[in-house]
Amino acid sequence: MSLVLEREAPPLREDETGAIRVGNSRVLLEIVVRAFQDGVSPESIVQRYSTLSLSDVYNTIGYYLRHRGAVETYLNQREQLAESVQQRLSNVQPDLSLIRSRLFSQQRP
Repeated sequence: MSLVLEREAPPLREDETGAIRVGNSRVLLEIVVRAFQDGVSPESIVQRYSTLSLSDVYNTIGYYLRHRGAVETYLNQREQLAESVQQRLSNVQPDLSLIRSRLFSQQRP
């Protein structure tokens, strides 16, 4: 009996917004990679995100370790996008700290 070695594509897919998802889940690549970087085990990642399979998490981590530069570039782009969205939201939304402080002052007897 011999083992048949097959090439497998990483369990990653790009969604309609350009975000990379892991396996058939909605879990983002950055969630899995950042958890791994923080020292979380693949088993614990699967416990946190039950829609992930253990093999997909291991394969994703392996892909990250083999393509660290490209994945880090992607993660940095995602962080810049998140900061840009946060900035746009803060420009559109009013400063709620004044409203909060007024409400808290009204609650005090």
